[in-house]
Amino acid sequence: MADRGASALSLPDDWPDHPDPILALNRMGSFDLDLDTGMLQMDAQARNLFDLRADEFDGRPESLTPRVPTVETARLDTTISQAMKDGSENYGAYFRVRRRDGTLRWTHTHGYILRDDTGRPVRIIGIVRDATQELGADEAVRQPVAQEDALREQTNVVQLTTAALAHARTVQDVMDALKDTHGLTHLGATSLVVGLVEAGRIRLVAEGPADSSVPGTLVTRIDEQYPMSEAVRTLSPRFIESPEEFAERYPVLWPHLTDLHITSAAYLPLIVQTRPIGAMGLLYSDRRGFTPEERNILVALCSSIAQSLQRAMFYEQEMDLAQGLQQAMLPRTIPSVPGADIAVRYRAAGIGGSLSRDIGGDWYDLIPLPNGRVGAVIGDVQGHDTHAAAVMGQLRIVLRAYAAEGHPPATVMARASVFLHELDTDRSATCLYAEADLSTGVLQVVRAGHIDPLVRRTDGSCRRVFVTGGLPLGLSAEFGRLEYPVGTMELDPGDVMLLCTDGLVEQPGTDLDDGIDTLCALIATGPEDVRNLADRLIDVAEERGGDDDVALLLLRRRPPDSPRSGGRLQQHVAPGDPEALAEARRMIRAGVGAWGAGDRADEIELAADELITNVLMHTEGAAVVTLRVLTGAERRLRLEVTDSSSALPRRREAGASGVSGRGLLLVETLTDIWGVEARGGGKCVWGEFAVTTSPAGDRGHDADGDTGRGSR
Repeated sequence: MADRGASALSLPDDWPDHPDPILALNRMGSFDLDLDTGMLQMDAQARNLFDLRADEFDGRPESLTPRVPTVETARLDTTISQAMKDGSENYGAYFRVRRRDGTLRWTHTHGYILRDDTGRPVRIIGIVRDATQELGADEAVRQPVAQEDALREQTNVVQLTTAALAHARTVQDVMDALKDTHGLTHLGATSLVVGLVEAGRIRLVAEGPADSSVPGTLVTRIDEQYPMSEAVRTLSPRFIESPEEFAERYPVLWPHLTDLHITSAAYLPLIVQTRPIGAMGLLYSDRRGFTPEERNILVALCSSIAQSLQRAMFYEQEMDLAQGLQQAMLPRTIPSVPGADIAVRYRAAGIGGSLSRDIGGDWYDLIPLPNGRVGAVIGDVQGHDTHAAAVMGQLRIVLRAYAAEGHPPATVMARASVFLHELDTDRSATCLYAEADLSTGVLQVVRAGHIDPLVRRTDGSCRRVFVTGGLPLGLSAEFGRLEYPVGTMELDPGDVMLLCTDGLVEQPGTDLDDGIDTLCALIATGPEDVRNLADRLIDVAEERGGDDDVALLLLRRRPPDSPRSGGRLQQHVAPGDPEALAEARRMIRAGVGAWGAGDRADEIELAADELITNVLMHTEGAAVVTLRVLTGAERRLRLEVTDSSSALPRRREAGASGVSGRGLLLVETLTDIWGVEARGGGKCVWGEFAVTTSPAGDRGHDADGDTGRGSR
């Protein structure tokens, strides 16, 4: 094919350095463009046609830019590109060249496209010639200049309007872009009116300048005698070129517009895929009539505006659906919890600095539990779409169900992770679950890749409570790492715990720890009331903006009106997990102190150690440790250690080494009463301890000598 293209011109081997004399005699210039290197060779006659001196041309096509108007360059590039794509061997095109004195002259080019064996274009050779006389001297000079000015105006208007609409996501965004000084006001319109078709009627979404609305036109029928209705009904524009024509054609509407001093108007249908979605009206007060170029500009712009409005309408419909879905997935109400003040808030992410909101997978929940306990949940499903919201809703429901069934916090989190993994979704989720006994203020916290909780004390200080965490939900099941350590912390009356998602903490360009420090300072100086504090935190998130959701839950422990009875603490201890055993000791120490039995803390802790060790050594399974308060004639603490083995423990004499055989003897000695109960497929060994001090007694200390606040 390359040979055929070359022979068609009968060019010499050293062309274009020494062009064919016939070309020169016919005042034709020649060129050779290497598509691989981008280098362009032109002979003297070709350079003369572009009015370029030899020193003004360096072999790059960009050297011709000063001589070829932008509109012509774009049109010529389109012609050549199309010829190369569709396999053509040659192409021809007229274009204008601006000479050194500013005059425009018509030029014609004819090129042959040479291809390699695979059909890939590698070279273009061709000729250029002056075509001014061919097209007519007057027309070549006068008409192109006028056309260029009209095209420049049209291009500017289209570019400005398209740029203004590029970031519009809602119908109101589109209206704001059109009314902005960089929108259609470049056409000199005094007023803009836009209506959208809804259920066979036209509803106005832009009514022009203030105090200019026409009574009864907010919603009109398509069959009424209004210019906008006609444009929708006929799918054709309505150009009104004078006040007299307006008054004659639309006598019902015209009397309401006389104060606006309208001299002409254009009403154009907004059409998408042959279907009208609305109409746009432009009202002018300083002109009469429309030139063909102006009409073409308006018709062309309406297509772009219609597409933007259609996208905006789809976006709003999707957002309505998504927000409805998310609201349905979040708790409709938060239950009243005796002994606590609760506040929850949710803020959707802002997109691109606009007022529009995107949907996400952040959620909160509060779960009433038996014996006066409550479970507080905060979580964040990966992603910002309806799928994230749907996964969030399912995850919230199953986590609530697992907690209500009475599973300890670590089991609740592990089962939720397995559920998410088996949900056949590619989403993971971070989560934090805190189970609080408000009678004692003791909380057991489990964290799955989420932010640590924050606590504000009654002295106004606020700090982060570090909790050893596991992998996010879904990932821990995928990698077989379902161990979730349980952290124990304690809230004094008046203390406030805050759980939140990372949208409240993370800021672009800042470290997470810095964000948490900033949040702590904000909480420390915030209002005392948790509802007012929640509002303040959301206001700050709104001011800061950001592209992430915010969910938060605040829980303040109220001072008890009277000593409360009941209460339960629970800890899961897996084999080979010394941290869980330490957490169980800290839980017992904190609970015993909170329930006013600090004088028996050592006995209860030692008895628990013996029973847990017995489970871990002889059953090869996990132990569940429960400490609860029993009320009645005598206040007692009950320690329970449950396992999955049905084999009952038996008392044995200690061996010669004295290493084993003493466990149940110690339990019998330390407890006031003990026993064994069958529990489904396993058993429970329990012991009870009489409480002789008042509930307001010793607050207790954890195993490290701390007060139990934020212990790990």
